[in-house]
Amino acid sequence: MSSNLHPMLNVAIKAARAAGAIINRAALDVESVRISQKQVNDFVTEVDHASEAAVIETLLTAYPDHAIWAEESGKTHGKQGSDFVWVIDPLDGTTNFIHGFPVYCVSIALLVRGRVEQAVIYDPTRNDLFTATRGRGAYLNERRIRVSKRTDLRQCLIATGFPFRPGDNFNNYLRMMAEVMQRTAGMRRPGAAALDLAYVAAGFTDGFFETGLSPWDVAAGSLLVTEAGGLIGNFTGESDFLEQKECVAGNPRVYGQLVAMLSKYSKFASAGEKAQVRQAAAADLVAPDTRPSATLDDGQ
Repeated sequence: MSSNLHPMLNVAIKAARAAGAIINRAALDVESVRISQKQVNDFVTEVDHASEAAVIETLLTAYPDHAIWAEESGKTHGKQGSDFVWVIDPLDGTTNFIHGFPVYCVSIALLVRGRVEQAVIYDPTRNDLFTATRGRGAYLNERRIRVSKRTDLRQCLIATGFPFRPGDNFNNYLRMMAEVMQRTAGMRRPGAAALDLAYVAAGFTDGFFETGLSPWDVAAGSLLVTEAGGLIGNFTGESDFLEQKECVAGNPRVYGQLVAMLSKYSKFASAGEKAQVRQAAAADLVAPDTRPSATLDDGQ
């Protein structure tokens, strides 16, 4: 840890590394990890709980008067009502972790009177540490990072997340993905939203969008993106997105183009825009299948 960093960021880094050590030890024998299911396709493991406990203990040892808002334990720790609230995802990408797919992370953010002021996202598989303090820039392993400079959407790589919970509007998501996919160089679905946002901040991807996300998924990543020169908001472009379960991020030019495409799918869209989406959905249901049938000439 660096003496040049904000003291609260240093504590968050210590907490993230402690959690990462727990995750890495468990990853050596992931098949022995006990798994339970919160709801369909939404898993939690003993590693999530152990990682979260390590983070909370580290934070409250340093700041006993701060509040905790964590994915697994909610708002049961710390001094609730404090102006200082630590927002924690102890293992973002649990489904990846339990399959041994090495894309997951620890995410820790500090809200001060409702605004994200400190952020840490730690990828224990790569020992990649993303950090940000409001007004001081965003960093990857102590190297300053910036969002990408691409402006032509046709050259851009966009990350997303697929709907997987009961009640998710899968067909709506398919329409969103179809719009974005046809206008970009490619789409990726790594499976850990916090890392997706960190990758936008680092310029590894040019943009990101997803629905159904919780504050602990996006809090730390949102500060990384803005401190790296990017923009983040809901699908209509409003910056008050933390608890709205829809998120789009990118460099400023890409962000604007994604908002223009996705705004009609927002829960805050106008009645006319929502009607446009419904009409498109109805047309999809009645449109004949005009795809050519497969032949041997297709390389099959």
